[in-house]
Amino acid sequence: MNEDIVILSIETSCDETACSVIRNGNEVLSNIVVSQIDSHKRFGGVVPEVASRHHVETITVVIEEALEAARMTPADLSAVAVTEGPGLIGALLIGINAAKAFSFAHGLPLIPVHHIAGHVYANQLDEELRFPLMALIVSGGHTELIYMKDHLSFEVIGETRDDAVGEAYDKVARVIGLPYPGGPHVDRLSKEGHDIYEFPRAYLEPGSYDFSFSGVKSSVINTLHNQRQKGQEVNAADVAKSFQESVVEVLTVKTLRAVKDYGVENLIVAGGVAANSGLRARFEEKCQDEGIKLSVPQLKYCTDNAAMIGAVAYHLYKKGAFGTLELNGRNTIDIEEYTM
Repeated sequence: MNEDIVILSIETSCDETACSVIRNGNEVLSNIVVSQIDSHKRFGGVVPEVASRHHVETITVVIEEALEAARMTPADLSAVAVTEGPGLIGALLIGINAAKAFSFAHGLPLIPVHHIAGHVYANQLDEELRFPLMALIVSGGHTELIYMKDHLSFEVIGETRDDAVGEAYDKVARVIGLPYPGGPHVDRLSKEGHDIYEFPRAYLEPGSYDFSFSGVKSSVINTLHNQRQKGQEVNAADVAKSFQESVVEVLTVKTLRAVKDYGVENLIVAGGVAANSGLRARFEEKCQDEGIKLSVPQLKYCTDNAAMIGAVAYHLYKKGAFGTLELNGRNTIDIEEYTM
């Protein structure tokens, strides 16, 4: 009988301090997440220095809580995993140094993990990944299309050329007077509005799988500025609906074209914006019509968490892909470096 692989994983790439204990890549024994939203919302976005300070204050407690909730001791663990990047460098270093200290103190292998790979593998927490597959990652800092032939095989075929979709949501939310983080508020408000503005859809040059959301963001800002200058009333719900329709249409059309072009039948949509009800509903409708197997993580695994890092680390552990105590954080890092 094969011995269980139990990994303690740490995620501190942005403004969540998270630690999880996960067995065999899919059994979540604990998943502790401490959010900093209340600290950052007054600034309208994440302040890197503030995020780092909060990580320092909470990282030890979060690790202890994760072990306690899992009813595990360091002696029960096979390895410790941590997000290497991409992310805020100061925030990353808190998690990495905690992981290195834990690894050294308890004689455990150290596994560096790519943050975006974590979002892909969040789906593994509910069901086995089926290959080949296409993965759309949509979050505050990332919008990427990734083709995978097998585990730990990452080919980026499309990415944003400017704003990530989550970043565009936050900026539009601010313009129409909604609090940070803007995505969930725009999503809720859009259900009360109508698509009357017909904001632009950016498809770029023919055949491109890349994305661009700066145009629709600027269109929203300019439209509202012009209306307010003229003393016209702005219906925030209609703006939210029109903006969301533009974004959802581009994401679904380009992603499904990539699925068809690459001849895959399995699609993953992951990342914080995968929690958006409008986006989920559109993908569910289109995939059902076209016979595509759609996988979207549970809401608690869409946003940043450490369980998804442990899910990737399981496969890296089996490959012997261990780091050293010289591990450092990288705010930008190509996911294709993790291909094995």
